[in-house]
Amino acid sequence: MDQTASLWPEVRAGFALVHRAATILGNAEGGGGAKVKERYQVLKTQVKGAADAAEVGGGLRRGLEHFLKVTASYEPGLFHCYDVPGLPRTNNGLEQLFGATRRHERRCTGRKAASPGLVLRGSVRIVARLGATGGQPISGADLAPRDLSAWRTVRDGLEQRRKARVLRSRFRRDPAGYLQTLEDGLLKPALPV
Repeated sequence: MDQTASLWPEVRAGFALVHRAATILGNAEGGGGAKVKERYQVLKTQVKGAADAAEVGGGLRRGLEHFLKVTASYEPGLFHCYDVPGLPRTNNGLEQLFGATRRHERRCTGRKAASPGLVLRGSVRIVARLGATGGQPISGADLAPRDLSAWRTVRDGLEQRRKARVLRSRFRRDPAGYLQTLEDGLLKPALPV
């Protein structure tokens, strides 16, 4: 006990700062991403000050510098979840969301694995599932696209993936015919003779 007694003040100080970070990210005070980011920036300034004041080469200083480094790497996407209702705030929450979607899909279709449609249209299906399981009724106005150009972009992406999948299945059914069609297209002269 006497051997580690000198380490406890640093451990307590580091734990207090990390606990405050968790409290801020828990967003009990409420507010959007900008408000949470503002509170977190204040904490980061305090952590930097504590790291600068800590003993050079000491455990607390190394720990706090590591905390700041990891926070900087996650920061670009750290506060987005506070602006999107229903979006899980942690990787565990996101994994649970995707896992529940996969289980629901398997249960509804009777498949042992997730359906190919989930891969092809997952970006749309998962968002729809989030909206449908929110416990609030969905009206026709909720289904109408708010940004028509963004909706068209999503539709184009879905169509491209569908076409690529169709081409793969054509190759599997008749590889020789598929390759012959490609060769015929390549061997055509570019200009009419």
